[in-house]
Amino acid sequence: MEWLALLLAYLFGAIPAGAWVARHRGVDIQKVGSGNIGATNVLRTLGAGPALLVAAFDVLKGGIAVWVARGLGLEGPWLGGVAVAAVLGHNYSVFLRFTGGKGVATSFGTLLFLDLMVALLTLPVGMLTMLLTRFVSAGSMVGGLTAVVVSVALGRPLWLVLTLAGLAALIFWTHRENIRRLQQGQERRLGEKG
Repeated sequence: MEWLALLLAYLFGAIPAGAWVARHRGVDIQKVGSGNIGATNVLRTLGAGPALLVAAFDVLKGGIAVWVARGLGLEGPWLGGVAVAAVLGHNYSVFLRFTGGKGVATSFGTLLFLDLMVALLTLPVGMLTMLLTRFVSAGSMVGGLTAVVVSVALGRPLWLVLTLAGLAALIFWTHRENIRRLQQGQERRLGEKG
């Protein structure tokens, strides 16, 4: 049951909403802008409406994966594994030849269902970082780190802290090119077209 839940979480996370929404508009999202299937690239190429749709779906697919796993009786490290599997599905989708997005919205969706309090304390920090810097990448990475710090500060179980640390590490890994551009002063700010 546990391994099946991990597989289902991966497959659910792998649903490439950004690619499908863009394709419906006649655009191959992986060939425009950053080539990313996430909401930020959709915003830059297709506008706010499609981006909101993609962001909502990416959050929900992470959350629903955890919710279903919990409904099947999974808890503790297995639940953390489901969260990571859903994000890996988004980042390396079997439907897109194992390419995909950066996993930020899907990670947040899993966090909402893993620990609502940690999610609600993390979100304002990530959003404020984005608003102050106008760098989505900076807000994403700061948000990932904040979730880990908050989970430790609240005395959450080790499995949850390690899960959030793993998700934060994935966020930093998928943003490695953004980190390079930030260092070189070449990162695009929120609102700039792709």
